[in-house]
Amino acid sequence: MTHMTADSSPDKPWGGRFTESTDAFVEEFTASIGFDRRLYRYDIAGSVAHARMLSHVGIITEAESSQIVKGLEGIQAEIERGDFAWSVALEDIHMNIESRLIDRIGETGKKLHTGRSRNDQVATDLRLYLRAEIDVLCSEINRLQAALAGLAEQEADTILPGFTHLQVAMPVTFGHHLLAWTEMLERDHARLLDCRKRVNVMPLGAAALAGTGFPVDRAYTAELLGFECPAANSLDAVSDRDFAIEFCSAAALVMMHLSRFSEELILWSSAQFNFIELPDRFCTGSSIMPQKKNPDVPELVRGKSGRVTGHLVGLLTLMKGQPLAYNKDNQEDKEPLFDTVDTLKGSLRVFADMVPAIVVNRAAMAAAARQGFSTATDLADYLVRKGIAFRDAHEIVGRTVKHGIETGKDLAEMGLDELQDFSDLIETDVFEVLTLEGSVAARNHSGGTAPDQVRSAIAVVKSRIAGRNI
Repeated sequence: MTHMTADSSPDKPWGGRFTESTDAFVEEFTASIGFDRRLYRYDIAGSVAHARMLSHVGIITEAESSQIVKGLEGIQAEIERGDFAWSVALEDIHMNIESRLIDRIGETGKKLHTGRSRNDQVATDLRLYLRAEIDVLCSEINRLQAALAGLAEQEADTILPGFTHLQVAMPVTFGHHLLAWTEMLERDHARLLDCRKRVNVMPLGAAALAGTGFPVDRAYTAELLGFECPAANSLDAVSDRDFAIEFCSAAALVMMHLSRFSEELILWSSAQFNFIELPDRFCTGSSIMPQKKNPDVPELVRGKSGRVTGHLVGLLTLMKGQPLAYNKDNQEDKEPLFDTVDTLKGSLRVFADMVPAIVVNRAAMAAAARQGFSTATDLADYLVRKGIAFRDAHEIVGRTVKHGIETGKDLAEMGLDELQDFSDLIETDVFEVLTLEGSVAARNHSGGTAPDQVRSAIAVVKSRIAGRNI
């Protein structure tokens, strides 16, 4: 089992100019090992590449590099077995691993930090970590999009009311509605991939802030770690956290989209709408009301969107007053970043698992679409095709709707003679456009709600997903 110690006081790697030990509370207060140890895999990967580069340019020997690499691999195995003793006194992930390396291989371990600083080391760790997590998140978006496309295909002909201002507007197909979410997620996917390009820049070689006097080969290290290129300016390399802020911005947008989707799922699953039923395994009951089935997953995701937005604001605030280059303030970047990743990943995962299991109440959707005069615009369009200007047609249909409200009749329930009281251009063919099916079928163009267009759009979504690397 992993454990952390604070009672030992080893000599600090930076302690040569100090005359007294760090205050015990300050040691605890300033340590980051409690949360940055999740970076161990990336810290070790960066150190392995750095050691190989040092031997590549002749700063250390190949034998020393091999000894360091083998020692680091052993440390990673210790951590993953749960045998590693984490020390608060050693402050952070970097010092914990370096100290253990020296324990394992002796003096050679002290050579690893040649030509680098914790400043460029932590910036590299964070970029490696975030790059890997973006790939996972993009895969989860793909999975959610595939789930939505699958449900949309199943419900391509299902009709429900479309809403504006949460008032019945026009009939749409449920498949079309679901595809709106795939489009939002498509933009999210693109934003994350675009962010990844700026994440994929290597700070190593910037050292503390000014670069290093050793003849390091930054391009070689970048190649070993899969970075697109080394950072161009050493000051910017160690102090930049734009990539973390940009990621949190993209994440906040994804969570905002999931929050909106959550709101619809919550409404749709209510007794008042009864459009869908969420599977029991994604809901909970009430401790006092036995009839309740609460949509906890969508509600929680809706709530977590505020958490991620808060992290974005927190990181912007963290960075706004900092001078160049690195400042200890930046230790505060990790917890909000880590929590943003965890929250987004969990939200996407639970939605991708839940969506395929949604049960659709088609009859309730159709009944709701027949309320609220949802085909009024179709009647106006019909009159326009008969030669009436749209504004005049709008006035005619408005009066017809008023009559429907007074008589309790939907437009499709009125007789031909009733409709002709408002325009003698109305003929029997009007009932073809006043049906729900006729209304959605009329929107048979690219981006429209007609079932044929929904099926074509689903094919595009599936093709997009299948063609991706991540």
